[in-house]
Amino acid sequence: MLEKLKLAASRLQSIESLLEDPGIYSKQDEMKRLLAEKKELAPVVEMYHLYLEVLSDIEVAKQLLIESSDDEELHQLATEELEQKELLAASHLETIKGLLLRKDPDDRKSVVMEIRAGTGGEESALFAADLFRMYCMFAEKHHLKIERNNESTTELGGFKEICFSVVGEGAYGLLKYESGVHRVQRVPKTESQGRIQTSAVTVAVLPEAEDVEIDIKPTDIKVESCKSSGAGGQHINKTESAVRITHFPSGIVIECQEERSQFKNRDKAMKLLRTKLYDIKKREQDEAIASQRRSQVGTGDRSEKIRTYNFPQNRISDHRIGLTLYSLSTFLDGDMDEMIDALIRAEVAEKLKGQD
Repeated sequence: MLEKLKLAASRLQSIESLLEDPGIYSKQDEMKRLLAEKKELAPVVEMYHLYLEVLSDIEVAKQLLIESSDDEELHQLATEELEQKELLAASHLETIKGLLLRKDPDDRKSVVMEIRAGTGGEESALFAADLFRMYCMFAEKHHLKIERNNESTTELGGFKEICFSVVGEGAYGLLKYESGVHRVQRVPKTESQGRIQTSAVTVAVLPEAEDVEIDIKPTDIKVESCKSSGAGGQHINKTESAVRITHFPSGIVIECQEERSQFKNRDKAMKLLRTKLYDIKKREQDEAIASQRRSQVGTGDRSEKIRTYNFPQNRISDHRIGLTLYSLSTFLDGDMDEMIDALIRAEVAEKLKGQD
């Protein structure tokens, strides 16, 4: 691992030299790639340098321990200093391991999220709307932007399904743990007897694919225009601004109607198609990884029941890590950081266990 860290430090130095060259400003794509790589390497290299400093301090403490054999007080101080530095070195090393294991090239990307109502009828659709609101408020707290792509609403204001993008650096790294089945236990608005009902909503989180990652042949798709459905007034009803793209090899059908411009809807639909195809490719790659090396947290399995929201007890329970919080109201207002931080720590711990 230390050899890898040396290479990382050398690579970071090379990147910084390249970014100092004035000619880089005429190569925007390369500059963007170098900046992204620098952002990923910088915290690892910083911890590596701190680790080396502590190792140097340990050598000094060991030498002092030898030289102070005749001085009991100084010898005791040297012993305590050595113990502290060795504990600090071990802590730095674990942090470095965590940073190396945590690093996922997809973490920096924007995401496409899909929320679909499941069991529970209208109550499930209403909870889907609650989750969408929760993710919007979470995104706002983290300075991320929400862009709606497509949605199907119910009469009471719920969502049968909604597809939206969360745009910004690091969105996937924060939200990838949300993939799965979210279960809600509460008295529905539609229930007159005051009985608690259990409903479920499915959430999918997909890292947004870049153009260079997925090549789509023009002959593999069919692009159709159609009139938008749902609310929107006379303009939407009269204009064929909505777009439907069918990808023949995969059978995927994408619809986008949120923009008034057909060209903007087509661009959004193509971006969604690339993301769906990238997700298929990523899942195939994940399946090729040996099971003992795969983390139990954040697998992205949409059939997995990951969390329960219990309204009578003001409780949220994440079943993957066994964490329960009694702050449901603030959680649904986007205050999700404590849960997400715990999921990140659990993922790193699981991966570290696999390295033993």
